[in-house]
Amino acid sequence: MEIISYVLSGELAHKDNMGNGRAIPPGDVQRMSAGNGVMHSEFNHAPKDTTHFFQIWIQPNVTGIPASYEQKTFETPEKRGVLRLVASPDGAQDSVTLHADARLYAGLFDGAEQATLALNPARKAYVQLARGEIEVNGQHLSTGDAAYIEGETQLTLAQGIGAEVLVFDLTA
Repeated sequence: MEIISYVLSGELAHKDNMGNGRAIPPGDVQRMSAGNGVMHSEFNHAPKDTTHFFQIWIQPNVTGIPASYEQKTFETPEKRGVLRLVASPDGAQDSVTLHADARLYAGLFDGAEQATLALNPARKAYVQLARGEIEVNGQHLSTGDAAYIEGETQLTLAQGIGAEVLVFDLTA
């Protein structure tokens, strides 16, 4: 599996048998490829605080590769009012590299901030609203809501209120 960790608040600690042992704070995206096997653990790095995060598992498009780990920071200004590519098959725009035909974007939206993303109608898009409120192609979403989109050529995010959103571009 391709495993992506995206922290919203607190800090997630990661340790594995490849020698990685890091804290994952908000703003960082961690990608671990389980490859041909890995032993790992994740836990709350600050036991007196609550850690809120998403862990996303995506089926890889290759098998038998060595396990691997990557972590990058995406600062708030990079995601403010835009969809910032944070994971992709080719590491485009300094994103973490996935062994999968998928792309993950992250964005922060308030007020008049708006972003559009061109979609291939033969692919699928999945929007997960991590917090706040936002309109997705004119449909209102609140914290925890998601939208599954198919057959569309464009995704528009607008009218955000403290919104943090993840957008997945996936194969059909």
